[in-house]
Amino acid sequence: MRYASITERLAGLGSGKWDIHLRGRKLAAEGKPVIELTIGEPDIPPDDRLLDVCNAAMRAGRTRYSNGRGEPELLAALAAKYSKRSGRKVTPENVLVVTGTQTALYAAMMALVGPGDKVLIPDPYYATYEAVVRAPGAELVPVPLDPARGFHLTAAALEAAITPDARVLLLNNPHNPSGASLSRAEIAAIGEVCRRHDLWIVSDEVYEQLIFDGDFASPFDIAELAEQTVVLSSLSKSHAAPGFRSGWIIGPAEFCNRLLPISETMLFGVQPFISDMATYALTHDLPTAALMRGAYAARAGIIARTLGQVPGLRPVTPESGMFVLVDVGGTGLDGAAFAARLLDEQLVSVMPGASFGAVARTFIRLSLTVPDEVLAEACTRIATLARNLTHAEVL
Repeated sequence: MRYASITERLAGLGSGKWDIHLRGRKLAAEGKPVIELTIGEPDIPPDDRLLDVCNAAMRAGRTRYSNGRGEPELLAALAAKYSKRSGRKVTPENVLVVTGTQTALYAAMMALVGPGDKVLIPDPYYATYEAVVRAPGAELVPVPLDPARGFHLTAAALEAAITPDARVLLLNNPHNPSGASLSRAEIAAIGEVCRRHDLWIVSDEVYEQLIFDGDFASPFDIAELAEQTVVLSSLSKSHAAPGFRSGWIIGPAEFCNRLLPISETMLFGVQPFISDMATYALTHDLPTAALMRGAYAARAGIIARTLGQVPGLRPVTPESGMFVLVDVGGTGLDGAAFAARLLDEQLVSVMPGASFGAVARTFIRLSLTVPDEVLAEACTRIATLARNLTHAEVL
């Protein structure tokens, strides 16, 4: 039987990148004491008020179909949020509601690129980015980030990577997996390169509220870049609600109107009761993000103190988010081999850096979403493996 070419383009770009995570879950199900540091699933629960709103909405019959763009109250709340943030008038015509940032990524790429187009992506990058670029037939052009510069994208590095058929910069700020957070000046310089080369900026901003110190910056908030910027975000990280799949797209009205039929073809609306919860989240000052910021910054400190002294390991202190990258190249193994042995020998599951591109090949990524004492035990196990490896090298 015949299959569409998209199945070939996406072969190997799905759950295979989470092989260590899946193996760890299987071992845990068998009763093994696995410590899971793989995915960004907050250990802080959603605020009870969100659950109450969602439950009340379901009880009130908010379980019917929505429209393709989104529930009016949620569209208004999102327009108000981005109007306040940018200092410009943003209307519901600039908004589309979707089921999470992953759906937003896929829809945006389907609207902006096609076969032969190039998408510039800072490397390392989130594990699904390659697939959303390849789905419409485009090609990924990595823009290497320098670990010595804290994985901050520079205008010069972007300029050097641009090709004549480049159409989009897929920007993730704050950045997963490194936790780098770009300043407004850095964003402006990057945006100027995009403006000169007529590039769309697709800005994945899911970690907007998880910056440990300093202010968040977005190209959408710079007036000169607004008409070429598309923002993607959700409640998954900011409100510890990943399972609700509540996300959105913000962009120029023409872009949103062109994207709407694509979005409607994919899912035609989201659940009204979840939209009610999202509206409440966006219109009330909830403590969830602040609690996570404090917890994750403290846990990043635990990793820095414990693993920073271990021969062969070099943790990179994040500026935001819920992950820490650790360079394990000094042990003699790359990230994939180290992660495999760490799970087999120490029952700690982490993400190998190769899941995030070539630059992170010698790294592993640790999640900060476990209690402090569990993270400390995981660090002890990681240090044990590293010391065994470096000791074996000496022998």
